[in-house]
Amino acid sequence: MISRVYPVGELKTYKYVVVLSTCGGQIMLSRHKARTTWETQGGHVEQGEDAMTAARRELYEESGAADYDIRPLCDYWAGDEHTGEGATGMVFHAEIHARGPLPESEMAEVRLFDALPDNLTYPAITPELFAYLFREGKPCGF
Repeated sequence: MISRVYPVGELKTYKYVVVLSTCGGQIMLSRHKARTTWETQGGHVEQGEDAMTAARRELYEESGAADYDIRPLCDYWAGDEHTGEGATGMVFHAEIHARGPLPESEMAEVRLFDALPDNLTYPAITPELFAYLFREGKPCGF
C-alpha cells in the first residue's frame, strides 16, 4: 500500500478523513480495542457529512478531544500502486488543548508520543502523512 498527497480540495470527494493530532508538542494516537497498534483519529465520511464535520466527529469519538484547533492539511489517496485501487481522503491537523473522557467507542486508549512508535496500524501511510505535516504544516512545538 502506498499513499500520495495532494493540495487541499484537489480530489473533490472523500471517502475518509485522517486527523493528525498534536498536543503540547507531542503526537496523540489512539489504540483500537481489537488491535495492539497505534493509529491516527479518523474514519469514513458518513452520508450527508462534509469532510470537516467528519473530522470533528471522528476526533471526538476516538480521542475525547474537547478543546482544539483543527484545519485541513492536504488531500490523500491510499491504495495499491499496481492495481490503482484505493480511496481518497482529506487530512487534517488538530492541535489539542484539552481532552475529556474517551467516549464509548471502538478505541481502548489514547496516548501521547514524542515520536511515532514502531507499531502503527498503517505503517505505509501514517509516517508519510506526519512527515508532510512536519514539513509543510509547521505545527506548533515541533
